[in-house]
Formats: sequence, structure tokens, C-alpha cells
Amino acid sequence: VASYTMQTLHVLRRKPASPLAFLFPVALALSLTICAVFYQPTSNLSASIHVQGHRAAAAQLRLPTRCHAGSQNDMDVSRRQAMAGGAATPLSLGMLNGVLSTGVVATPPASASLLTAQQPVSDARELLRDALPIKNKPIRKIQKEIFTKITEAVRVPNVKLSEVQDAVSSSQKVLAKEKSAILKDVIGEAAKQDAKQTLASIEARLNEFQTIIDNKDKQEIPIKQQEVLRLVEKVENDMVGEFPFKIPQEYTSKPLLMGRASLEMKVTCKSSTTSTGGVMKIVLDGFNAPVTCGNFVDLIQRKFYDGMAIQRADGFVVQSGDPGQKKTGFIDPSTNEIRTVPLEIMVQGDKTPLYGSTMDDMGRVKELPMLPFNAFGTLAMARSEFEENSASSQFFFLLKESELTPSGTNVLDGRYSVFGYITEGKELLKEMKQGDTIEYIKVLSGSENLKNGYEPSKQIPESSETVA
Repeated sequence: VASYTMQTLHVLRRKPASPLAFLFPVALALSLTICAVFYQPTSNLSASIHVQGHRAAAAQLRLPTRCHAGSQNDMDVSRRQAMAGGAATPLSLGMLNGVLSTGVVATPPASASLLTAQQPVSDARELLRDALPIKNKPIRKIQKEIFTKITEAVRVPNVKLSEVQDAVSSSQKVLAKEKSAILKDVIGEAAKQDAKQTLASIEARLNEFQTIIDNKDKQEIPIKQQEVLRLVEKVENDMVGEFPFKIPQEYTSKPLLMGRASLEMKVTCKSSTTSTGGVMKIVLDGFNAPVTCGNFVDLIQRKFYDGMAIQRADGFVVQSGDPGQKKTGFIDPSTNEIRTVPLEIMVQGDKTPLYGSTMDDMGRVKELPMLPFNAFGTLAMARSEFEENSASSQFFFLLKESELTPSGTNVLDGRYSVFGYITEGKELLKEMKQGDTIEYIKVLSGSENLKNGYEPSKQIPESSETVA
């Protein structure tokens, strides 16, 4: 615009040869100026459209709400009503490439656009590593070199060995120069000794990586990458000290998970033609969602989900947790009322989670949650659409990859409490159908992090007889 404006002024200083020579640069400059005024992708107007787009989509889509599990026929009816313009639309892809299914164009946040351009992280374990409350730059540097660079290098048909080489060399340099800085943040003397051995193992794996590169053994690259990342994760876990923030007073009496927990979930598939069922491993992140995780682990300890049916499996989410019998959640025996948990979202850069409000409502649509809906198998709580603090026992797994629902540009991030990810066996989700059975969910590790929760060992078994 500035260039054409200067050209216009230059032409005006001279006597034009014809009226056309005078009008052309003036018209062109005015046209470009008008375009510049009205095209404001980072203005408050675009942010407003983004918020309105989320709300419009939420009103039209069948989101994972806390409700009674309907039959598949009911879902088919609602789907047909949606296609005919009905109000109750089944949950479908909320946004694809920045365009809501309602037709409203929403400008993705700048940070989300950057993530999308570089392929947003969809690996559950990497998301969990990123969410750890640690600030050690050297170990984070190694983590990002090994995960980000190598993942991008092997994504293309012809593996970019030069990128892999760069990641390995950079990690070796960090380890050689910053080993003491890494060990400084490890908590406890015993853990420091363990970390020294782990760092030695990382160094050995990086040397093996170099051999793989020299031999151009492309098949071994992802395998060795995961070996190194598991060791890096072990060191990072040893850096976590005290719980990173104070729980708000109104939630201190609720079950709380003050750390992480690993779960095992076994499902029997009744309708699948390719699977009879299987086991999934799940990690709950109490560092970023302690109230939500605490509620879930408490229900697991009560065996609340054992024997319960899968109540929704529509290709977008797998949902369960509705106890039935006109109940939509867990009835707390101490109050005889449904126990609920608040909407709980940790925003990147914050020290404590947001409680009771969506990121949209707080005007933070351009920011990203620590636990995004990026991974296939993201675990979150279902709730009533217009009641942020109504989640109780119903949960869902997202079945879409982040390439389709990129972080920061879908109608789920910032509106539902994400509290964990499937780390093993996520393929089972594709086989699940409505009516399949959750045989059990059990805690494998981390039960010691549960506070104010149900403790089976302390429960007195009921007896039908009185012993004299």
C-alpha cells in the first residue's frame, strides 16, 4: 500500500499524458488501502468471531454432555434431525482447517496456527512430558531435539537423515556440557544417583543412534527415539518436587490426585468383527487437573465403572459413566446427592487452573490449555452443555487426531476438563461399540497420590449375622 501510494504521489507531481494515466495509480492505491483496512486477521473483531464461532458450533453440535445413555436408534434419529436442520445435532467434527461446521469462519490463534503448520503434538506421552511442572532447560532441550526434530524427519517418505543427525548431535552436546545442570534439579540424593545412571544410559543410546544413522537403518530410528525419550522422561519425573500449587479452599475436601496415576482399563467387545476386546493403559495428570483426577480415581476405587456399558460410540467419542436408573452421575453416600466437580483447565503459563469458567468466557481464546484435545484417546469429563460445574462420573475419549481438531481451533479445548491420555492400546477405541462392557478400571500406580478418597482397605464388610 505504501509503495503504490508513493507511486501515485510521484505521478501527481507530473503532468499526466492522459486521464487514464492519472486515474489508474489513484484507483489502485485506494483499492489496496480499503483491503488493508477491512482485512484485520488479528483484530478484536476476529477474536469476537472466534468466540461467537465456538458458541455457535456448541449450540449446533452434539457435544459430550452429561445425560442418560440413549439407544443407537435415538442417536440415528437425532442425526437425521440434524441433517434436516433440527436443533439436536450429533457431535461431529467441530472445525476443519479453521472453518466451523455451522459455516462460521473463525480465525485460528497465531500460536495455534504455528502448531498446525509444524504438525501439532499428537503423541500422548510427549503431551504428558510437556505438562510436567519442571523448568530444567537442558533436559527439555534434549527432549525436544529427540522428539520434535526426529518425528518431523521420519514423517516424510524419505527419512531426512541429516535432521536426525542434527538432533542426535545437538543432544550429545547438551548432555556433555549441561550434565551437572540437569542433575541439580533432581530431587533427593537417591534420585540423583539414579539420574546419573539414567543419563549414562541416554548417552549410550545416543551413541547407538549414531551407528543407526551411519548405517542408514531407517527402520530403527523410531525405535531408538522412543528408548531415549523413555529415559529422558524418567529423569524429568525425578525433578518433580512438591505439588506445584495450592488447591482452592472450596475444593480441598473433595477427592484430590496430588500427582499422577497409571490405570488399566479392560473392555469386552460384543459387536466387533475383528476384536473381542482388550486392555488400555491410561495416565491421569493430577498436576494439571487434581480435582477431576481425584474424583475419577475415587470412583475407580469404589469399582463404580466395573461392569458398566459403553453408552456412546459414534466415531467421534467413546463415552460411558452414566449409572442409569434416572441418575446422571455418582450419588455420594454421605449426602445422597450427585457429587459434581468443577470445570478445571490449566492454561499454558498459568500457575493454577481455571475453575468454573471456559477459556472462551474468560476471553482467553488465543491461549492454549496444558492438556489439549490433541491425541487420539484424549480423556475428558462430560458435563451438561450450559453448566460448567456439572461433571460427575460420565467421561469420554476423543477419537480424532489433532490434524483434524488442531489445538486452539476446535470447540472442545478450553470447554471440557481434559485429565489424561491413553498411552497404550488406544487402537481398541476403534473397535468399541455401544453396549460393549467395561470389565474393570484399576489403578496400577499412583494411588498414594489420592487424598480424601475412598480406601477399600478401610471399609468394614457388611455381615448379615451377628456373632455372639
